[in-house]
Amino acid sequence: MCKKVLISSCLLGKNVKYNGKNNLIEQNYFIEKLKSSNLLIPVCPEVDGGLPIPRVPVEILKERALNKNGEDKTREFKKGAKIALENISQNDIKMAIMKSKSPSCGRDWIYDGSFTKTLIQGDGITIKFLKQQQIQIFTEEELDDAYKFWKALQVLNPLINSS
Repeated sequence: MCKKVLISSCLLGKNVKYNGKNNLIEQNYFIEKLKSSNLLIPVCPEVDGGLPIPRVPVEILKERALNKNGEDKTREFKKGAKIALENISQNDIKMAIMKSKSPSCGRDWIYDGSFTKTLIQGDGITIKFLKQQQIQIFTEEELDDAYKFWKALQVLNPLINSS
C-alpha cells in the first residue's frame, strides 16, 4: 500500500498564506506523481487552527506565535499542529514536505519575531510536533532529497519506481 505524504497547502497552490497568496511548487515530477495518485495530505496549520485568510503576519518570539500587532496566536498555531498530527496518525504518514521559514512549518530556520526578515535557528510550531513523532521533514528546497527518501521507503509501488 502506498503511504501518503503530509504537505503544506501553500506549496500546492492553495491561497492560504498570511497575505492570501501561495508558494506553489511548479513543474516537479515527484510532487506531480504524488498529486496525481492522491497521495498528498495538504495542511495549513494556521488556517486549520482558526486563523483567517488574509491575516496579520506572525513570527515566533520566545516560543510564542505573535503577530505583527503583538497579539498572541500560539493557541491557534498549536491547534493547527494537533490537526496535522491527526492527519499523520489517520494516514500512517512517515514524511512531510513543509514550507521553509514559516512560523508553523519552517524547519531549522524561522524568522526571529522582529518582522525584519531576520532568520534564526529554530523550528515552527507544527514542525516541533512532527519531530516528536519522528516524521522525516523536508522543505520545498529539498525535493530531490525527499524523492530519494521516498524511493528508499519503497512504498510508492511502480508509480515512481518505474521512471
